[in-house]
Amino acid sequence: MIAFLLFIGQNVSPLHLFFSSLGYLGLFLAGFFYAYSFTALPATAILLLLARQQNLWIGGLVAGIGALFGDLIFFKLMRSSFSGELHRLAREKFVIDLSKRFHHFKRYGLMILASILIMLPLPTELGVALFSSLKEMTTKRFLVVAYLLHTFGIFIILLIGKTL
Repeated sequence: MIAFLLFIGQNVSPLHLFFSSLGYLGLFLAGFFYAYSFTALPATAILLLLARQQNLWIGGLVAGIGALFGDLIFFKLMRSSFSGELHRLAREKFVIDLSKRFHHFKRYGLMILASILIMLPLPTELGVALFSSLKEMTTKRFLVVAYLLHTFGIFIILLIGKTL
């Protein structure tokens, strides 16, 4: 709603025309940008605008794939570049004490929090970072979970865009 309200009075026709002229590739790109902090808000606005022009189901699936590609880049970056820092942090006494006290929350709470962050049109980097910190979250499992969450969130946005 914030994205719609921010962009409703603005002249976004050049941007809208550009993404609209690309067809489903435009939805893919909007989905890709939906996954990043600085572009989540404009991408949500573009998704709202494109919803009237494209098939809701195909558009949601295509934009979900775009968002998945965006998240996969960040997931791989977190796993490869920051794995040493995460392992060192996990050996700190403070973190070990917290892990013992909140063991069940760590396992399920982090998954729920990460899922919410990925599904909503918010910057998803924190959700991806939380998922990448979980040992049981393999890349294949992440791909499935992130795609389903993004696609569900994007379907809701497209549905709102169709009704506006």
